[in-house]
Amino acid sequence: MGLLVHLLVCLLGTGSWVAINGVWVELPLIVPQVPEGWLLPTYLTIIVQVANLGPLAFTLAHRILRGRADEVGVIYGLLALGCLACLLLAFFWQETQPLGSARYSVALMVLLFFLALVDCTSSVTFLPYMRRLQPWHLTSYFVGEGLSGLLPGLLALGQGAGAARCVNGSLVGNGTSELLVEYQAARFSIRTFFLLLSGMMAVSLAAFLALNHLPRRAKGNRACRESPDGAPATETGQPMLGAIDSSRGTGYSCAQKACVFGLMAWANALTNGLLPPLQSYSCLPHGRPTYHLSATLGSLANPLACLLGMFLASRSLMFLALLSLAGSLLACYIVSMASFSPCPPLLHSPLGVLLIVLSWVLFIGVFSYVKLMIGKILRDEGRSALVWCGAVVQLGSMVGALIIFPLVSIYGFFHSGDPCNSSCPS
Repeated sequence: MGLLVHLLVCLLGTGSWVAINGVWVELPLIVPQVPEGWLLPTYLTIIVQVANLGPLAFTLAHRILRGRADEVGVIYGLLALGCLACLLLAFFWQETQPLGSARYSVALMVLLFFLALVDCTSSVTFLPYMRRLQPWHLTSYFVGEGLSGLLPGLLALGQGAGAARCVNGSLVGNGTSELLVEYQAARFSIRTFFLLLSGMMAVSLAAFLALNHLPRRAKGNRACRESPDGAPATETGQPMLGAIDSSRGTGYSCAQKACVFGLMAWANALTNGLLPPLQSYSCLPHGRPTYHLSATLGSLANPLACLLGMFLASRSLMFLALLSLAGSLLACYIVSMASFSPCPPLLHSPLGVLLIVLSWVLFIGVFSYVKLMIGKILRDEGRSALVWCGAVVQLGSMVGALIIFPLVSIYGFFHSGDPCNSSCPS
C-alpha cells in the first residue's frame, strides 16, 4: 500500500506542470506554423504571468481565512480544467483571427492561458496538500513534477522535429524567385500530441481522486491540521511536539529564510521568466533539430535532478548558492548566444550545437536541484511556508518575464532569422 501512495503522489505531481511543459517542448513544431513565429515563446511567457492571478487569489484567500482555505476542491477543478483545455487545444491550436491588420492565434492564446492558470495555481495548492501526507512523500511529488517535463519530452523525441529544407519559390509579379523553407512532417501530428497531453491530465485527476479515497492509515496521514502560525497541530489545536525535526531544515534565522526565498525567486525568474523566451533565439539559428533537442533534453534534466536529490541531498545554503551561481553563468552564455541571433558564434559548427544544447540541459538541471532542496527545507517549516513558497515562485517568474518581454517584443534586442535566407559571415 505504501508503494501505491508513492505512485499516486507521483502521478499527482505529474499533473502540476505537464500541460505547459508539453507546450514548451512542442514549440519547435508550432512556431513555424503560427503567425506569431519566433515571438510565440515570449507571448507564452507573458500569458503564464497573467495566469498568476490564480495563485494570487488563492494566496489572498489563504491569508484572509487564516490558513483555512481548502485546496482539495481547487485541485479537482484545476485538473479537470487542464484536461478540457488540452482536449480543445488539439482541435483549435491552428485557428487564427484577424485583429487589426494582422492575424493572431487567438484560440491558441486563450487555451494556453487556461493551461497556465492550472499550472501556476498548482504551485500554491499541490504543495500545501502534501502537508496531509508524510515527509517522505514530498520526494515522490517532486519526482512526479519532474515527470511533467520528462513525459512530454519523451513524446516530443518520439515525434521528431521534421527536418527543414530550402526550396525555390517564385514571387508573383516580378518573375523572380527566392529560397523558401519547407519542413518535413513529424512522425505524428500536433493534434495527437495534445490529445496525449489531455490523457496525462486525466490520469493525474484519477490519481488525485484515488489518493483522497485511500484509508488514512494507508496514506500515513497524521490527522493533523495547522495552528494559526502555520505549524502542524493536533485535533485540539495544540502544536504537535516533535512534528518538526530541527536537524532537517528548521530553526533558520530571518536572514537565512530570506536567503532561501531569494534563491527560490532567482531560480524561477531565470527558469520560468527570463530564459524561456530566448530559447528560440539561442537555438533556432542552428536549426530546428537543435531547438527540438534543447527543449526535449532540457525537459529530461528536471526529473534526473530530482532523482539525484533523492540520493545526494544537501540543505547547505552555501552549496545551494554556489549551484545557483553556476546556473547563472550558464544563463549568461545562453543570453549572449541569443543576442547574436541569427548569426551566433560557432554557427554551422557541431561544437556550437553541442554547447548550446548542453548549456540548456545543465542550466535546467542545476536549478531543478536547487528548487527541490529549497522545497524540502520549506516543507519542514510548515504549510504556510509552502504556500508562500508557491507565491515566491510565481513572483520570481513574473519579474523575469516583465524584464525580458520589452527587450524581445518592444525594443527588438533579439533578432529572428530565416534558415534559407539569413546571410551570416563564414
